Amino acid sequence: MAYPQHTTTGMTTHPDLTEMRERLERTASSSGAIAVEGLILLTGVYTAISPWAVQFSSQTNITVSNLIAGVTTALIGLGLALAPERMFRLAWAIVPLGFWLVVSPWVVTPTHGARPGIVWSNCLAGGVTALLGLIAMGLTVRVARQSPR
Repeated sequence: MAYPQHTTTGMTTHPDLTEMRERLERTASSSGAIAVEGLILLTGVYTAISPWAVQFSSQTNITVSNLIAGVTTALIGLGLALAPERMFRLAWAIVPLGFWLVVSPWVVTPTHGARPGIVWSNCLAGGVTALLGLIAMGLTVRVARQSPR
């Protein structure tokens, strides 16, 4: 008994695929997108080094939290800068990282509380991170909604 062979080509042969990639590449290489990518990278680096810059590295839990969140944000920013056409859909992950930075001083250090420097540093870095993530997401949505020309 012979079984019918089904060949599916998927989206790789879709005629609009190349046009969508070109639009994404144009948006990702615009000056606004480049600035957002660089700011995401810098915010991630600041977040990673903030325990030593603000001098709260003796509090291990918040130090590890900031280090992980900062390195993750910086890596996403670096990926956006190096391969925007592949990484732009990951921009949504930056927003929860920003929110985590804002609430982490109270979540990670609930027993003895966080010093004002930790709170200010994390709230500022978290707010900027979340805002930049929303801007990067907006760029992605704008590309997806543009009509073909």
